[in-house]
Amino acid sequence: MTNINWTTVALLTFSNLVMLYAWYGHLRNLSKAPIWMTILISWIIALGEYCLMVPANRIGSKTMSLEQLKIVQEAIALLTFVPFSIVVMKESVSLNYAAAALCIFAAVYFIFKGPFN
Repeated sequence: MTNINWTTVALLTFSNLVMLYAWYGHLRNLSKAPIWMTILISWIIALGEYCLMVPANRIGSKTMSLEQLKIVQEAIALLTFVPFSIVVMKESVSLNYAAAALCIFAAVYFIFKGPFN
């Protein structure tokens, strides 16, 4: 797994935390706001996410394939969801989620493993 670019991982981690708030934070914090306001605020938050995600992918593409970038992104999304769910949304994470996350982490292994012989 020497192809992983840790700058990309860090940027994607922060990007995911910001995007989780744009996608789900409104359910807790803006549930009584008009939908147009919620959409506008979510778009503004998402702009910050793109300012992290685009450079992350550009940097990562120098050492990782597109497939590797996508699988790493999915694994980071799963990892950032757990603290977000517990700390921000005040919800627990199920064992089913943990099992699904394990499958994604297996995908990370296989995408960086190299060709099967």
